[in-house]
Amino acid sequence: MTTPIRNLILDMDGVLWRGETPMPGLPEFFATLRRLGIGFVLATNNATKTAVMYTAKLARFGVDVPPEQILTSAEATATHMAGQYPPNTPIYIVGDKGLHEALAAHGFRAITPADVRAGATAAFVVVGFTPHATYEDLAMGSLLVHRGTRFIGTNPDPSYPSELGPLPGAGALLAVISTATGVQPLLIGKPGPIVFQEAVKRLGGDPSNVAMVGDRLSTDIAGAKGVGLRAILVLSGISTRDEATTGPIRPDYILDDITAVADFLAHQETPAHV
Repeated sequence: MTTPIRNLILDMDGVLWRGETPMPGLPEFFATLRRLGIGFVLATNNATKTAVMYTAKLARFGVDVPPEQILTSAEATATHMAGQYPPNTPIYIVGDKGLHEALAAHGFRAITPADVRAGATAAFVVVGFTPHATYEDLAMGSLLVHRGTRFIGTNPDPSYPSELGPLPGAGALLAVISTATGVQPLLIGKPGPIVFQEAVKRLGGDPSNVAMVGDRLSTDIAGAKGVGLRAILVLSGISTRDEATTGPIRPDYILDDITAVADFLAHQETPAHV
């Protein structure tokens, strides 16, 4: 008999909201989770925002989720690397506010491009998405990696959606340094295993009762299946039912949206497996 799902890892954009518009039934969805006693962690590849910023966004949508239940790829990166290096370790960052703040909160000390030009070294170079990266930022990061400094990426997303269409994402910035150095980064975010492992740890450490809820087959679903978690694809975001039923990445369940997920969880005794 399949173990009931008692914990969820929830993607955000495309699952809980689209841009600044909450999905229908969002407050009711979280009320159902709490009524059923189902734990959850919100996990996103977005490394530009802090967990506190996401808490504030959810509050605007009428939902109370504390920062400790929100796992960005920036926070996952900082947590993972803090387990390997002592406080005040010098590092080099190409990234936005969320990444800088997460790493600083874990005791890391950021060096600048000017410091690198002056001969400074770092324990690792970490790259996340930022629309403000300059050639100098990437060039000095490349120089460090070329000299043997560890190379870390918050997430591999090649693009992100905008009102104009897809624009270069974190993966595109990583590709600049990889192309210049021939070195591939250690990737923390989805579909890599590290962010899923951290989420499961926060949920109590038993992967048998955890399911991922996401809208992207290539990141949410592939990553979850890669670490042995059940995966629920919702059709409110990027991937389609046809892709999920004919392509190489197969979720355990395909549901329309979070309202359908809530209903599914409330009736796990007779789940409709697809």
